[in-house]
Amino acid sequence: MKKIKKITLVLLTLLLYILLPVEAAMANTAYKTYTEDGYGQYVETQTAYTVKNTIVQFDDELFTQASDMKIGKDGLLYIADTGNKRILVGDANGKFIRSIGNEVLQKPTGIFLSHDDKLYVADEIAAKVFVFSLEGELLQEFGRPESILFGETATFVPEKVAVDKRDNVYVISRGNSNGIIQINANNGEFIGYFAPNQTIVTPLTVFRKAIFTEEQLSKMIDTVPATAKNINIDEKGLVYAVSQGERVEGIRKLNVAGRNILDTAVYDDFPVSVEIGSVDNIFVAGENGFIYEYTSEGNLLFVFGGQDDGRQRVGLFNKISAIAIDASDQIYALDPEKNQIQIFQPTEFANLVHQSLELYQNGDYDASKGPWQEVIRLNGLFDFAHLGLGEAYFKEENYQLALDSFRQAKYKEGYSDAFWEVRNKWMRENVIYIIYLLILWFILAQVWKRLNKKYKWKERMSQSMDKKHWKWLKDITFIKKMIRHPIDSLYSIQYENKASYLSAFFWVIVFFILFVIEKYYSGFIFRYVRDGEYTLGTDVASFFAVLLLIIVCHYLICTINDGEGKFKHIFIGSIYAFAPYFIFKPFIILASNFLTYNEAYLLSLANFIIYGWVAILLFVMIKEINDYTIRETFKIIFLTLFMILIAVLLLFIVYILILQMVDFVVSIVNEGVYRFENR
Repeated sequence: MKKIKKITLVLLTLLLYILLPVEAAMANTAYKTYTEDGYGQYVETQTAYTVKNTIVQFDDELFTQASDMKIGKDGLLYIADTGNKRILVGDANGKFIRSIGNEVLQKPTGIFLSHDDKLYVADEIAAKVFVFSLEGELLQEFGRPESILFGETATFVPEKVAVDKRDNVYVISRGNSNGIIQINANNGEFIGYFAPNQTIVTPLTVFRKAIFTEEQLSKMIDTVPATAKNINIDEKGLVYAVSQGERVEGIRKLNVAGRNILDTAVYDDFPVSVEIGSVDNIFVAGENGFIYEYTSEGNLLFVFGGQDDGRQRVGLFNKISAIAIDASDQIYALDPEKNQIQIFQPTEFANLVHQSLELYQNGDYDASKGPWQEVIRLNGLFDFAHLGLGEAYFKEENYQLALDSFRQAKYKEGYSDAFWEVRNKWMRENVIYIIYLLILWFILAQVWKRLNKKYKWKERMSQSMDKKHWKWLKDITFIKKMIRHPIDSLYSIQYENKASYLSAFFWVIVFFILFVIEKYYSGFIFRYVRDGEYTLGTDVASFFAVLLLIIVCHYLICTINDGEGKFKHIFIGSIYAFAPYFIFKPFIILASNFLTYNEAYLLSLANFIIYGWVAILLFVMIKEINDYTIRETFKIIFLTLFMILIAVLLLFIVYILILQMVDFVVSIVNEGVYRFENR
């Protein structure tokens, strides 16, 4: 999923560059800003950050292959000038202050400013973590831990470092998959490994381990978890780590126990840096030049930036190695290939979002409504603003407005909670009317029962349906018998002509209508399509194509396996086997509009019963129509599924061949036109 989102983001950016006039693009920024809607898709939004300044050197001091950067309490920038084996210190205006570690450092790749104003530096080649004062005095150094718990073969190649307020040093060592190394800053003792990434075991790996010999397994590449790429710590002592690799949590927000409390994903294949803003917002930078901003709970607010195409445009990067955030929420992004720092300042729109977020997180829900509404006025597609407004309304117990806001935000969990409250209020206000309706229904049922007994209306209607011109209606209602007596019903279909193509086609149309209604008009929280999204053309083609494919494949398999059923019987029997679906599904679809996640198990149970019931009836239909044994029936089902797979593969191959033929014809025509025009 994260790869799809990354590709989508790049394509959207390129498309906007192509479609927009150059003057319009340059008048604003060289990049576009996106946010995430309630469906998890990128949508363009107002520019959140603009480039304020660019730093390429501190006075006459250039930096080379810089790999990390931090900002001190005094606003000074500390840069791991890896190529020059030092730490550069300067201000935001490019003024040089000092250089640290010139005679000590060999390859500084990670730095951290501790709460007690010390500078920690991770050095790969020296294989040590050095501790300096902010003036540059070497205070302490940590080498490879000597504890046996560290592991004899474990590597200690420090890449990044962080320190919490308890003086615990967290070190990321290249190639050490045991986790983040913890060292006591006071005595240098090894504390243990912290929050290792989980080992990803694919089904293929499990299969190989099950069948391979010991010799074959010894030749396989070990399945080891990815090593974290960068680390940071906030004021509350929570540790943030970013990692690279497939099926790896790109960003983790770790508590003291090392448990990830962040339920989100970084839609970037190569996250390299993580920082925390003033409202606990999380900034993540990817190597490819994109910068992501999340809320403290993991909701994506903005993503901007991108990779430069060689035109050296402001706001784009060749590569990002680190980002840092100052007290004004300005973002400093370090490009090690351009050897420069770009400073992004938040726009009024971003400040408005941050103001709303801060008010809400501080519990001032009433005050947060105004800013949220202003954000929505500026951009109605900014779904997170609808979510924030809905949360504010919910905290105020204004559940109807919360319901509307959550619907706009496509936030199903919040919608479910608000609907629960709205429904409870409606039930309390209308329970007496519901009781009156139930009593009235009972009275009418008794009246109907007595009148029917006296005038025999039901019997007369049944006799009327026996007439020839009512046979089609009787064939349609015959489906009720499939519920009570499926075997007798199948016998009647095959030998007594109790149903027809016309009645079966009627139920096929009902089947399709119920399929469409369930897809588009189920309850909002149980619907799997987006609001306002309709693909009826695709629905018609796919529904009838799949239905026809299954029935035809099954008939052909039965024909070559001595099945007694004719196509008519198999077709009608297959459709009538869906009787539980036709009878009970409308009530489930209706109920889905009045249920919440608290009752979702009822919906799942009802659907399980219906589909299980249909599966049993289909099994009975195959057995009885074709006079198979139970064993033969299972065999026919398996062969039918196999034939469907083969048919799909053949259709796909034909489709590819047709496309290639069309491309070939088009290329021939284009070549002919080109040569004719150039004669």
